[in-house]
Amino acid sequence: MNTPFDVKESAPEHSSRFLPLMMILFVGSGCAALIYEIVWFQVLQLVIGSSAVSLAVLLGTFMGGMCAGSLLLAKYVSAVRHPLDVYARLEALIGACGAMLIFLMPLVSRLYTAVDGGGPASVALRAIACVLLLLLPAALMGATLPAMSRYVQATPRGVSWLGFFYGGNIVGAVMGCVAAGFYLLPTFDLSTASFVAVALNLIVAALGFALSKRVPYAAPPDANAGDADKPEIPKGVYAAIALSGLTALGCEVVWTRLLSLMFGATTYAFTIILGVFLAGLGIGSAVGSWLARDAKQPRAMLGWAQFFLALTTAWGAYMIARQLPWWPMDERLALNPWLVFQMDLARALFAILPGAVLWGASFPLALAAASEGIRTDSNSDTGRTVGRVYAANTLGAIAGSLVTGLVLIPWIGTKGAQQVFMIVSIVSAAVVMLPLLRRPAMAVTSCVFAGLALYFASQVSAVPVGLIAWGRSLSWQGTPNALYWGEGINASIAVTEDANGYRNFHVSGKVEASTERQDMRLQRLLGHLSGLMHDNPKNVLVVGFGAGVTAGALSIHPTVERMVICEMEPLIPKIVSRYFSEANYSVAENRKVSVVYDDARHYVLTTREKFDVITSDPIHPWVKGAAALYTREYFEHVKAHLNPGGVVTQWVPLYESTPDVVRSELATFFDVFPNGTIWRNDNVNGNGYDVVLVARLDDKPLDVDALQTRITQPEYMTVKASLAEVGYESAFDLLRTYSGRSKDLAPWLQGAEINRDRNLRLQYLAGLGYNEFLGTQIRNEILTYRTFPTDLFAGSPDSIAYLNELVMGR
Repeated sequence: MNTPFDVKESAPEHSSRFLPLMMILFVGSGCAALIYEIVWFQVLQLVIGSSAVSLAVLLGTFMGGMCAGSLLLAKYVSAVRHPLDVYARLEALIGACGAMLIFLMPLVSRLYTAVDGGGPASVALRAIACVLLLLLPAALMGATLPAMSRYVQATPRGVSWLGFFYGGNIVGAVMGCVAAGFYLLPTFDLSTASFVAVALNLIVAALGFALSKRVPYAAPPDANAGDADKPEIPKGVYAAIALSGLTALGCEVVWTRLLSLMFGATTYAFTIILGVFLAGLGIGSAVGSWLARDAKQPRAMLGWAQFFLALTTAWGAYMIARQLPWWPMDERLALNPWLVFQMDLARALFAILPGAVLWGASFPLALAAASEGIRTDSNSDTGRTVGRVYAANTLGAIAGSLVTGLVLIPWIGTKGAQQVFMIVSIVSAAVVMLPLLRRPAMAVTSCVFAGLALYFASQVSAVPVGLIAWGRSLSWQGTPNALYWGEGINASIAVTEDANGYRNFHVSGKVEASTERQDMRLQRLLGHLSGLMHDNPKNVLVVGFGAGVTAGALSIHPTVERMVICEMEPLIPKIVSRYFSEANYSVAENRKVSVVYDDARHYVLTTREKFDVITSDPIHPWVKGAAALYTREYFEHVKAHLNPGGVVTQWVPLYESTPDVVRSELATFFDVFPNGTIWRNDNVNGNGYDVVLVARLDDKPLDVDALQTRITQPEYMTVKASLAEVGYESAFDLLRTYSGRSKDLAPWLQGAEINRDRNLRLQYLAGLGYNEFLGTQIRNEILTYRTFPTDLFAGSPDSIAYLNELVMGR
């Protein structure tokens, strides 16, 4: 007779009391796994880049490893062995891998950087690096659920417990996601977070070993039988759970992109979105496990879940496109960022939770449906069943994430992608319910649901262009006059024109460049300072295309022979640049310009080329991933790729920032370039707006007379006109923007956080202050330490005296 919890018949009844303890082990395991995933992905993105292709390789390797582990466990580990002993060993091995990777990742990273020289082979090398580092620990993670599942019989009540195990793992994942995103990484560093995960693995392993000595287990009689003796799982269940995984990860990709527009693409926003999605999966898994416990037709329940998923996908699309962006809220008025996080959490719950609950419920229901075709006489290997269902779900998830990001969104946009997922959900329901459709009532009801889902699919709205343009500011900015908008492989972009005729270039919900005076001044300042600070710049690297104005300003310098522009999103140089061709001198069509579609950091790490000038105009540091272009290690790589006498320039925004954020950016730059200087750009009202950091590899003074003579030469007439268009009539007007240098600002920068690869502290600092508008305060604090540097400028006494008056405002 079975126990109340349907454990193995040969196990005594009192062993059922250990099942809740086993579920708790999965909570710890899931927590560690999510910490690892966040840390490993962040580390590897610093090496192989954060482009869509790199992320596809990274995610595919990790999830592919989990899929392989779930399948191979039953094949290579005998069911004779105690499940808790196997599970504990797996956890111990995961912890060992986690500890080793702390030291192996930097070594593999250096080897990869030394070998990768770009080109088509680069993608293969990225895959090799990911496989070497991630495949084994991911496979071990994927094997844990099938290993533990061998303790439970493949009966409805037993499968219910398997669902609870799965749900406990997801609950742990939510805890790991929140702990890593809001505490471990903002407070400590990647190594510390990894050691926390290692400690969790070792604790779980120790508890597992201890339980294995107390919990009785008897292997099924045919534990060593071959696959030929095992009944097949109904193929419709395989297909349905695979398609469910496809729609789950596909929708997560789409909704993450759209919600990050709405929330602001900070690391905290991504943590909230992922946390809500995982929480929904956990809730759904618990509900599905409870339903599977006494389900008489689990196959039908799985089918209905897929039908309802089509409707919840429509709900998510409706909320994100038609409701949430228009909630009347101005995040600038929030007293602290935690109030903003609460609003983001509420909006994520409205959009994501219904669908996530159903996806979570699908897994235990699929297990229950699969167990209908397996003997329930204590002879079957439950781990084999769980492994196959889990593998099918994971394969679908891999396909969903890769196809959505690389194909569907660039091809048919987020609207079309969501419509596809609704249709796939209908197909998933039809596949699993096919044997049941012989009943007229079931067939009619299914047709009604399918028709309803198709109707809602036809009503899905496109993402509002205002959301792409203004993002979190849409509710008070209104619908823009859009000249162009598109959803690319890496980002959503728009070009708008306001009532004054100014054009704005928007990336992922924020203005990245424009033809407004303060932006044109900044872009021309960045470009021309880069060119004029070098005596004879020939080979130039521009990080970030933007509207092309900075690159265009540099391209007209007569000595420049070759320019490489790094840009991740192909739509920007190919399409957006045309709308700014007058301001950027048609730089995208310039024959001496080569556009490299790659993550700029990855390009700098792997290129063999050196440059006379490297200028960087990256996205705001509060955008997730952008902080990698502000780290000490990145600046060291930039320095190593400069020719003798080379010049590096870096844009730093003062708006949407705080003093601590700017101090971190300046201190990190000056740590690598101790002779660095600051050049300011105020807005049209005279308020602080942004600055340009400049560093030269030589320390010779700037000859102001020679610089003035240079821009008045005939070959520099275009450069002179470009400067005059934005108010720089002479070299003195350009140099008067000098605002300080490293050694003068030492008291202000004391104690500032150095942004390093191992902590990316800047993205967490900036993510807490992106609603602040303290540009004038920050500028004034910098100017407090400004003195006129007599050793920096050279020239005639009259010229130096005149420049002194201009710089010091006398």
